[in-house]
Amino acid sequence: MIRRYQEQDLDALMALWLTTTIHAHPFIEQSYWLESEPLVRNVYIPDATTWVSCENDKIIGFISVMEQQFIGALFVDFNQQGKGIGKALIELAKTHYPRLLLEVYRENTHALQFYLAMGFHIVSEQPHPETKQITLIMQWQAPLIAA
Repeated sequence: MIRRYQEQDLDALMALWLTTTIHAHPFIEQSYWLESEPLVRNVYIPDATTWVSCENDKIIGFISVMEQQFIGALFVDFNQQGKGIGKALIELAKTHYPRLLLEVYRENTHALQFYLAMGFHIVSEQPHPETKQITLIMQWQAPLIAA
C-alpha cells in the first residue's frame, strides 16, 4: 500500500533511509551519511512531498519530491527490492508531475540501470561537491499530448 507520508512516520523513514543509503553507497564513507542525517530529517523531508510504501504497517520504501520536480530520495528496503515497490513509487510521482529530475551516483549502477529502465535519461554529470564522486543528473519528461 502506498500512502502520503505522515509526521509519525519520520523515525521509521529515517531508519530506512540510513540503512539503505549506506548499503547502496559502499564507495562513500559511512560518516558522510551519518553527518547528513540531520539535514535530511530536519530540512529535506519536511520540505518535500513524500509517499511511503507500507507492508503490515511497516514502511518498506519511500519517495520524496522536492520543488515539484526533483526526486530527492527513492529508497526501498534492500530485502524488498526487485518486487516492484520502487517502480510503483516512480509511477505515482509521474502521475503528479510532468517532469522529474534526480541525481544518482555513477557508481550506483543498480540505481542507474533502474532509472534508465523507468524512462529517465542522463542530462549532465559532475563531481559531487562533498563526496567528490561523479553524480549524474537524470530527467524524465511526460510525453506531450498533441492538440
